[in-house]
Amino acid sequence: MPTTTTSQALDARPYDALLLYSFGGPNKPEDVVPFLRNVTAGKGIPDSRLEEVGEHYYGFGGKSPINEQNLALKAALEKELAERGLDLPVVWGNRNWEPYTTDAIDELERLGAQRAVALVTSAYSSYSGCRQYREDLAVVLDERGQLGPDGSTGVQFDKIRSYFNTPGFVQANVDAVVEAFEQLTAQGGDAQAAKIVFVTHSIPTTMEEASGVGHATYSEQHLDVAAVIAAAVGERLGHGVEWELAYCSRSGPPSQPWLEPDVNDLLEERAGEGLRNVVLSPIGFVSDHMEVAYDLDTEALETARELGVHAVRAGTVGTREVFVKQLVDLVLERAALARGEDVQEAVVGNLPAFPSVTPNDCCLRVHEQPSGIPALCSEDMHR
Repeated sequence: MPTTTTSQALDARPYDALLLYSFGGPNKPEDVVPFLRNVTAGKGIPDSRLEEVGEHYYGFGGKSPINEQNLALKAALEKELAERGLDLPVVWGNRNWEPYTTDAIDELERLGAQRAVALVTSAYSSYSGCRQYREDLAVVLDERGQLGPDGSTGVQFDKIRSYFNTPGFVQANVDAVVEAFEQLTAQGGDAQAAKIVFVTHSIPTTMEEASGVGHATYSEQHLDVAAVIAAAVGERLGHGVEWELAYCSRSGPPSQPWLEPDVNDLLEERAGEGLRNVVLSPIGFVSDHMEVAYDLDTEALETARELGVHAVRAGTVGTREVFVKQLVDLVLERAALARGEDVQEAVVGNLPAFPSVTPNDCCLRVHEQPSGIPALCSEDMHR
């Protein structure tokens, strides 16, 4: 199993800041509905329905784990940068809650940043995992009067590439799954007979189709990395391991097709076929935020208990050292590319490195938005 390497020179130029860019989440009960209004803006969903959706958050005291996890990742990145002697401040911003995108840009300007590299807390390429963040950056800069046609005003942004198939992300997931198998054994489960069910966030099938412009689709990305992880886990355990990919966190009207199978439906079907031991691996998520805490730790594990299936949930990559080192490697890789240097982009699996500067039509959601919404870090908006 390859491990991440620091192949690029310890030089972050031309960047003078790193934007850790995430989804955001509520910090207290009174934040929940306003937060969900932000998430669903433009869809006309009444507050009564948002209150129902918010029950997931109210069950955790109205507070999402994501903000504290982002702060932990920010601190880990700062530590790794400092240990490498890199003076690159890390600024945290969110699309849907405080600190908002505009707050992060304010902070970047206070620091005197002129060109920042963005690290999105989604490892995969799709509209919601990549393009929507780049659109929001463009919209906020435009609202601030800082989006000139030649990119000449305001902080300039690049981004690191989608990192699902980088060695450090894969290695961190392998370690987490092996630990889960060890936990399963310690609890009296049968690790030899256990299957891995890899889990990621479901998306509409139209978004899945749009995610494949110029490269593998969202589901293909997951299937490729899941195969690599399962093979490496089997090597560590000394026996082959069966695996499948399932989805969670489906939303939207029942008439709209989303990627399936749902993890609960898959568990029920496999239990009916005799499955009694399973490791749930949330490879679609970087940290243990609400989709993991509720959809897996609460809902899926309860489904498994009701079915008589011994289930253990593997950890996410979080702030594991090998993952944090990989992220800093990617910052240095992107910096070298920005300087026009030849770069060896480390990947594992059968898919190539995804582009840092994306095609203009990549991951469009044309059925839900007007055409022509600008997105930074694309071919026509490379800033």
